[in-house]
Amino acid sequence: MLGINIKKETMKIFLNNILILFATTIFLVGCSKDDLTVLNPSASTTVSLSVDEVALDKDNAGQTALTVSWDDPNYGFSAAVDYKIIFTNGEFSNSVAVGNSLFKEFETVELNKILLNLGLEGNVPTLVSIQIKAILSEYKELESNTTSLTATAYVDKLDLSTSWGVVGSATINGWNGPDMPFYRTSNSDELVAYVALNDGEIKFRENNDWTVNYGDDGNDGSLEPGGANIPVSAGNYKIVFNIANLTYTIEAYSWGLVGDATTNGWGGPDMPLAYDSFSDTWKAVVTLGGGEIKFRFNNDWGLNYGDDGGDGSLEPGGANIAVSAGNYLVTLDLNNLEYSIEPIDIWGIVGSAAPNGWGGPNVKFTPDYSTDGVWVLNGITLTDGEIKFRTNDSWDVNYGDDGNDGTLEQNGANIPVSAGTYNIVLDFSNPDAPTYTIN
Repeated sequence: MLGINIKKETMKIFLNNILILFATTIFLVGCSKDDLTVLNPSASTTVSLSVDEVALDKDNAGQTALTVSWDDPNYGFSAAVDYKIIFTNGEFSNSVAVGNSLFKEFETVELNKILLNLGLEGNVPTLVSIQIKAILSEYKELESNTTSLTATAYVDKLDLSTSWGVVGSATINGWNGPDMPFYRTSNSDELVAYVALNDGEIKFRENNDWTVNYGDDGNDGSLEPGGANIPVSAGNYKIVFNIANLTYTIEAYSWGLVGDATTNGWGGPDMPLAYDSFSDTWKAVVTLGGGEIKFRFNNDWGLNYGDDGGDGSLEPGGANIAVSAGNYLVTLDLNNLEYSIEPIDIWGIVGSAAPNGWGGPNVKFTPDYSTDGVWVLNGITLTDGEIKFRTNDSWDVNYGDDGNDGTLEQNGANIPVSAGTYNIVLDFSNPDAPTYTIN
């Protein structure tokens, strides 16, 4: 009898489990994904702004310019929610993730970058709309009302561009261009170009076109319309073009990093710095070892700078600057004799089509200093195969393209390419929707 009782109990438990499973199945089939996500269909949130008009000023860097806040919706259950603030000017959008907070304070510089990424013109009041998105799950998002403010951004970068350039067989792009640019200087009659040239010839022309061009018939520093090509030897140069007097000078000119923390040590050649016309400084994205560095001119100790006080200011012949191993954005400001060394993640290209294969090291991009979050790589030769983009020669952060549509996804699919020489642009200015172009 004991054995029979055990079997009856076992059967009873089995039947109960079947009934529970059956009831659960009916419940799940009868519920949509949305029903499982939001139990209160009237849940809503309202966004509000601390001001309805804001005019940003770079002198107010570090100060709060705008606070965006919103209500805590009644979801009908304890929800783990991530919020996003969406900025739009009707043409472009930019989103800022804020986690589970119910407000966000925007500091002046931070807000200015958001506005510029929307395409706002500096010093022009523009209507900007703001909305909150509450992300409850991959199936459900809750949107707030939309509110607006009139925002005025400031231009935080110089515009030293001109219509003039250097063209020729000695330039990287040859006689067909595009030309290597001349920039404005403090002298309205003088333009300057910082160029790396090969053995060959150059001329100066306007608008990447031969309609207006100058050469030097006598090779004497004076220019003539349509004049003779100017012969040059390989090297890094500063070219000063006086458009009023139609004269020019060419001198050897380069700034670089030297030291035991650099690839070539104290003997050089130095790690080159490139001129950034948007800040009128010299910059480089570099990988340094632990050690010391200095800045010097033309790979020579005749003019060099160090930092005696360790305070970011430079002195001629000053003390060596200690650095730890890492990837850095180095900036040299010769106008104020200051410098900065900021840690940075360096984007690169890797893959079967890339020069170093899937094992790397990456072929490195350089920042487009005109736009935050944009990286460029010009003139890379690829073979038939596949590529991806990653930071710091590591797979920890890598992007591919799942749809092969120019939009990047983290850990996305390999990107097929055909053999050729390309210019590639990575655009992370909107971190929620990064893109790339290969031309």
